[in-house]
Amino acid sequence: MSAESRERVVSGEQVVDETERAITSLRPENFRDFVGQKRVVQPLLVALRAAKQRGEPLEHLILAGPPGLGKTTLAQLVRHELGADLTTTSGPALKRAGDLMGILSGLKRGDVLFIDEIHRLDATVEERLYPAMEDFFVDFTLDQGVHARTIPYRLQQFTLVGATTMAGLLSAPLRDRFGLTYRLDFYPPEELQQIVVRSAALLEAPLAEDAALEIARRSRGTPRIVNRLLRRVRDFAQVQGEPLLTVEIADQALTMEGIDSAGLDALDRQLLRVIMDTYEGGPVGIEALAATLNEQQSTLVEVVEPYLLQAGFLARTPTGRRATPKAIEHLGRAPQISDRQSTLEF
Repeated sequence: MSAESRERVVSGEQVVDETERAITSLRPENFRDFVGQKRVVQPLLVALRAAKQRGEPLEHLILAGPPGLGKTTLAQLVRHELGADLTTTSGPALKRAGDLMGILSGLKRGDVLFIDEIHRLDATVEERLYPAMEDFFVDFTLDQGVHARTIPYRLQQFTLVGATTMAGLLSAPLRDRFGLTYRLDFYPPEELQQIVVRSAALLEAPLAEDAALEIARRSRGTPRIVNRLLRRVRDFAQVQGEPLLTVEIADQALTMEGIDSAGLDALDRQLLRVIMDTYEGGPVGIEALAATLNEQQSTLVEVVEPYLLQAGFLARTPTGRRATPKAIEHLGRAPQISDRQSTLEF
């Protein structure tokens, strides 16, 4: 991912800097304060409470969905609800089987192990995870060559919570070992508005109701982004000497950041314009788009496209990407008719 993409205000990806550490402090600390995702939270709470009543660890849990929707927060709330310790790592960080063994052997009964980007686990590490998840034991290999011997090691029962933005990349054997599987969806503006109001109160930033809704509408259905934009608006109001975050202040601040009324930023609009202007509305392959925009394919697929698809600005077809009539209307472009389309219209 390019440096420019990492710095996108409307990116759901986590950015480790002072601002993001402050946003982390806005996370809810219990399920009562967690807004939205009822189709996930309600059955998850039932499973949690049943496990607590039986005195057993929760079944292994997989959380899927685009970045910034609350997968890490839910893992922390699971730990809080169970009264257990949480160990956090990520798929790319577990490069060797020994890295995983060190973590697993240190877990106590009932602990929660959270693996972010679990779809990026190395194959050898993933295979070592199977018996740990199913039977709570691992094999330690001592020495090498003809002197190598294997010693089984019994683990304490634990709960694995895996998070993934690319559920389709999970191998079938790994996916089948999770007892609970939930997908998080983008938030409607009304729920994001509740998050803005709560975060503004924690930040001690006076916020008008219409300003909260404006920030929510331009946050791409993502709580992480809504908190990030709230801070941008607060900074703008402070510099302007405005004591109250009004809808006018919010609009000025977000427009200055390049975020339009639909929550699209410069890269989103550039992608749609390339499809409309260079490729006559599509279809166009992701390889050609990445080359034209000078962006990595993974950036476009994992970061840019999910919201454009969900919001109806982009269509992904078997022959490639197309700009939808909604995108054409939003960007004020006249519909393009390609040579292929014109040959079919008499």
